[in-house]
Amino acid sequence: MAMKKIINILFVAVAMMAVTSCDDFLDITPDGQVKRDDMLSTAEGIEEALYGAYSQLRSNTLYGQELSYSYIEVMAQTMDCYGNEAVTALGAYDYKYSTVEYMFEAVWTEMYKNISNVNSILNSPLIEGASSYPFSVYRGEALALRAFMHFDLMRIYAEQFTLNPEADGIPYATEFSLNTPDFESLAKNYEHVIADLKEAERLLADEDEYKNSSLFMTDRQIHLNLYAVQALLARVYLTMGDKENAYAYAKNVIEKSGFVLNDKTDINGDIAGVLSKKETLFGVYFSGFYANVSAKLQQTSSYFSLDPRDDIMDIYNESADGLDFRVNAYFTSVDLGGSERIRLSKLTDIYELQGITSSRPTDLILGINLIRLPEMYYICAETLLDKDYDAAVDYFDAVLESRGLQPLKSRTDGTLLTQELINLDRYKEFIGEGQTFFNMKRQNLAIESADGSRTFQPSNAIYVVPVPDVEHENRY
Repeated sequence: MAMKKIINILFVAVAMMAVTSCDDFLDITPDGQVKRDDMLSTAEGIEEALYGAYSQLRSNTLYGQELSYSYIEVMAQTMDCYGNEAVTALGAYDYKYSTVEYMFEAVWTEMYKNISNVNSILNSPLIEGASSYPFSVYRGEALALRAFMHFDLMRIYAEQFTLNPEADGIPYATEFSLNTPDFESLAKNYEHVIADLKEAERLLADEDEYKNSSLFMTDRQIHLNLYAVQALLARVYLTMGDKENAYAYAKNVIEKSGFVLNDKTDINGDIAGVLSKKETLFGVYFSGFYANVSAKLQQTSSYFSLDPRDDIMDIYNESADGLDFRVNAYFTSVDLGGSERIRLSKLTDIYELQGITSSRPTDLILGINLIRLPEMYYICAETLLDKDYDAAVDYFDAVLESRGLQPLKSRTDGTLLTQELINLDRYKEFIGEGQTFFNMKRQNLAIESADGSRTFQPSNAIYVVPVPDVEHENRY
């Protein structure tokens, strides 16, 4: 335990060093070019640059807020903020409302800036074409990170591939540059994502041989490790409508990663500002996540804090048989002037909230969960639904039981597994984690507003955020 604590302290020190020193790395100027080349001339410099690229994911514009529990959840109608004009506009899919437009311009710009930094690593002499450890691992992680960021940009700013495979895509950047490259087709985008992830998978195939051999090879959950890459491939293939490959990758992660579903009694606080020890395949280290989450989700500030949709408790009661441990783990009730207010507390660090951070177990990693194991079970259930119903039920039941609910196979009410039931439980599981909107978009589903007053029919006006005007203006 003492050694683990030392390792965690060392990791925090390295991560902090990466954050404070990556300003030079991010400086795309002639002077910055010299500093960049200097940094990437050693293994230690490359590691620092990778830590810097990972750390950028936790910005408020990206997964530290907007692409996890805030803007992207408002788009899924899981969260709302009565009286906040920007949230109201976003909830009506008014992507041209000034604040909303500005935020999505910032998402675009910041993601491409970080993609360029990752390309800087990939284009460096030590990494380009690397095939032996440790440089093969660095290259594999960088390729996976490039694919991860492009894929989410595609899911935000492009059409759903299965509905229009010939649709316009986004620029797929492969060079260190201040400017994004030309736009390409969505089909070409997916070719690039798959190619990057497949190469990353190949390069990371033997990473277990070096696990814990260095600080960089410790706490692999905060890196795009082999099984995180395979899980991401399952997610990408499902989005493309390739059920066979989605199932194969999801099944492999379930069977070989060593990660397992939590027992129902372990759910409370499991991802409350920390990475789940059993279920997180990939997450971002972030010691300051509590400050973001507390202000937006735990507090009840008018016109600022986000509230779960009005009928959230009804959703958790729907098609439920047994005590769903997620309800108490994910939500708390606060008294506001004599009326009850539900808060989404699943992401709120309970040790910070209670002022007892010294009691936090030393083996917990503070941060944001980005890929978790339950998703692989849902993918297996969905892809097998029309092919092997009993096996699909087995995968789905595994999640139900781990959350305290009765498995379908033991129920006597005749409930059958359907796509709608899988979507419902996915919704319950991933609320606040930025995945629900994308699951709805993938299936072209109608979306009921957070207050239940209207239903938005699926269309590109809802599911495709316009590419920022500044991107087109800068090309002429």
